[in-house]
Amino acid sequence: MRVSVFGLGYVGCVSAACLAGMGHQVVGVDVNRVKVDLVNDGRAPVVEERIGELVAEAVAAGSLRATGDVREAIRDSEVSLICVGTPSEPNGSLCTTYLERVTEEIGAALAERGGRHTVVFRSTMLPGTCLNLLVPILEKYVGGTAGVDVGVAVNPEFLREGTSVKDFFDPPKTVIGELDAASGDVVAALYEGLPGEVFRVPVATAEAIKYADNAFHGLKIGFANELGAVCRALGVDSHQVMDVFLADRKLNISPAYLRPGFAFGGSCLPKDLRSLVHAAQRADVSVPILSHVLPSNADHLQRAVELVERTGRRRVGLFGLSFKPGTDDLRESPLVELAERLFGKGYDLRIHDANVSLSRLLGANREYIENRLPHLAQLLADTVEEVVEHAEVILVGTGDPAVLEQLPHGDGTVIVDLVRLPDAEARRTEPGYVGLAW
Repeated sequence: MRVSVFGLGYVGCVSAACLAGMGHQVVGVDVNRVKVDLVNDGRAPVVEERIGELVAEAVAAGSLRATGDVREAIRDSEVSLICVGTPSEPNGSLCTTYLERVTEEIGAALAERGGRHTVVFRSTMLPGTCLNLLVPILEKYVGGTAGVDVGVAVNPEFLREGTSVKDFFDPPKTVIGELDAASGDVVAALYEGLPGEVFRVPVATAEAIKYADNAFHGLKIGFANELGAVCRALGVDSHQVMDVFLADRKLNISPAYLRPGFAFGGSCLPKDLRSLVHAAQRADVSVPILSHVLPSNADHLQRAVELVERTGRRRVGLFGLSFKPGTDDLRESPLVELAERLFGKGYDLRIHDANVSLSRLLGANREYIENRLPHLAQLLADTVEEVVEHAEVILVGTGDPAVLEQLPHGDGTVIVDLVRLPDAEARRTEPGYVGLAW
């Protein structure tokens, strides 16, 4: 394919050289004349393992060159990759100045040239940036409709500086956010032959995936460093701890606990987090990530309360009460906390959990619920039907099939989904359905 790459920094230079190495005909574009001249001389404008030889080989073979002329680059290509920077503004917001400018220039050049062309954004940008900001700019300058007259896609990069060439040829995944199928087809053809799974998703999803990745990577590093600092203060070998931690591929290094849902609770996680943070404080070790896990969890629970408040309705049903399915353990259950807050705000509440019976609660479990929700007996309903008939708003905190098969559809009842119901996608089209974090 004939490809133009806008921006010859780390991402752009590596993308251009690697695509040329795959057999594409590539022209790099940059406003910096020094970078353009370096590439045309067969030298890389960035320091990166293997990039120097790749650039030299591609230029010598005639498959890579550079220019500062946008019109020339557009004339000689059928797809453009935008790899310009999106730095932070002083207040932390995303700077889109370079993205907007290059989109304007590409749009103007396409208007002169005519014909279908696919514009692919590889720059990191917040969800909504492409469709709400860049597509209107492109349509204005092209004088046509995105997805019809000009293709548009978002293709985030997952290149690590220092190993970016290796990462390009052996990617963890390829993500294609496509405005239309034809645009996605162009991007897929561009990377044909590379290993790894290909995900073709909506544009905004592709934008968000890059942020999910980078936020989690930062979180992992911060978590490991904070835990290491606590271990050192307590005289424990942190690397030995993490060796065992990382060996657990069922719960720790796995998809477990990584789907948005309701708040966590139970007799272990909250207690152990409090103990660990307290131990760190006693040792005078700052652990801002660990110390904010429980407040973050509390804020997530409060979101559910606010969703109920926004309905303006007073009769509420709650399905689920124990801290997780398959148990009657109510200790530090977020659903108990949710019920307590709603009851305290004067809502007419009915609760059903097939695993919870007051007569069977014993010991610490019974003591906990008597202290936190002493009126539980008058709130508990024996059947699913009783809750459904009572409620104007139903909070679903369980995946119990007996509950799911009796939930109303589009009858005016508001369904607040705390667990992402199996039919959540279908329900999203119905009036009254609200997902907690989806």
